[in-house]
Amino acid sequence: MRFFNLEWKQFLRSASFGKGMAIKILMFFFALYFLIVFLSLGIGGYFFLKKEYPEQDPFVLVNQFLIFGLISDLIFRYIMQKIPIMDIKPMLILPVRKNKLVNYVLTKSIFSFFNLGTLMLYIPFAIVLLSEGYNTTGILGWMFFIITTTLSLNFTNFLINKNKKALFAMVLLLGVLWVSYTYQLFDLTSFFGSLFYKIYEIPALAFLGVLVFGILYYLNFKELSSKLYLDSAIKAKVEEAKTSNLSFIDRLGSVAPFIKNDIRLIARNKRTKSVFLMSFLFLLFGLFFFNSSVYKDSEVMLLYACIFMTGGFSINYGQFVPAWDGEHYNMLMSQNFNYRKYLESKWYLMVMMTVILFVLSTPYLYFGFNKYLLIVTGFLFNLGFTPLMMLFIGAYNRKKIDLTKGGYTNTQGTSATQFLALIPVMLLPMLVYAVVNHFMGFNVAIAAIALIGIISFVFKNSIMNGIERKYQEKKYITIHGFKQKV
Repeated sequence: MRFFNLEWKQFLRSASFGKGMAIKILMFFFALYFLIVFLSLGIGGYFFLKKEYPEQDPFVLVNQFLIFGLISDLIFRYIMQKIPIMDIKPMLILPVRKNKLVNYVLTKSIFSFFNLGTLMLYIPFAIVLLSEGYNTTGILGWMFFIITTTLSLNFTNFLINKNKKALFAMVLLLGVLWVSYTYQLFDLTSFFGSLFYKIYEIPALAFLGVLVFGILYYLNFKELSSKLYLDSAIKAKVEEAKTSNLSFIDRLGSVAPFIKNDIRLIARNKRTKSVFLMSFLFLLFGLFFFNSSVYKDSEVMLLYACIFMTGGFSINYGQFVPAWDGEHYNMLMSQNFNYRKYLESKWYLMVMMTVILFVLSTPYLYFGFNKYLLIVTGFLFNLGFTPLMMLFIGAYNRKKIDLTKGGYTNTQGTSATQFLALIPVMLLPMLVYAVVNHFMGFNVAIAAIALIGIISFVFKNSIMNGIERKYQEKKYITIHGFKQKV
């Protein structure tokens, strides 16, 4: 409780407490929304499955696909969940037992949103099963096993965090399970389903979850304890700088030096690297939307997914221009260089990544030509309109980015500007599609959206002139904003 009080005081007395209040409130409502969604799924899931699959037991179906949920949960945690930390450096010179610090950090992680959200899904589902007449002892044992498994995933994530091989293995396993189920290669879902159902039949097996949880907690305790020393806390981390000449970019002319700097910035910093990797994960949106019975016939929602699939990098990277250079922006503005070339380097980077993501989305032809046309439409829109809109919004950025912090769930440097940037990029194509499709049909609607991107691309130089003037007007306001403490 003493540690909790100290962290609470640190939170309230932080210099950024008032500045980031709007973001904190927004994040709270996002979290509340998802908790309500999970609760609704937990309560209504049984009745939905019973209606859609009247011949099968909903509980058996849930157990068969539970393995998908658990692996997806672990992947989501890997991407989004932060390692539990507290400011322990001052504690290391005080007579505070190291075991207490470690236990507090690990115990605090149990009450994270990720665990709460999962439990808001499974516990109400278990309560509905009890009300439907399922064996009370069996359901309680199953629910107890799910709770301990959720907490085990929490500590598994801390052990494998930042291990790219572990992420690759999880994604590969999920892919193998999905392919095996879709094409009936081997019946893995029934195999795992029978294992989970066995917990219901023999409730005593639920204590296996406690054993796994205990082992993972101990491993995390040992791992964290081994790093909790004063000398390691104050020792500066020294890394050998890796350089590359990136000579293939020189063909782009005078913008090449700026593009090289951006590529190095992305490769060397956690925040930009996270944005880069997330861009490729957005390509997986198609697997979810194109296979979903809810969305596969809704072109508007499919278009929403396609915008993100090819524009993920432009949206996530572009909305923070020029904040990525916030640490040295003052120095940049004192140099004798062409501001237009600086902005064009960002544009070239976003366009190149859009083309790469489009090429990687080619396998979605498997789902049909009409769906692939939506991807092409999203690509043309993102090729012309999105980079220019991101650059224009960037002229109003006033908060620099701390590049050393991770990008997942990190709202540092975020302001209302970023949310305003998403409005035209996400709503304009869907609005145009809804209106034109209603009056003139599918083909004309996607052509209209693609035309917006093509026109933006053709008149790029004229639009960039206006964007450059806006940056010049806001130059000193931006410098002043970036000088403020993060």
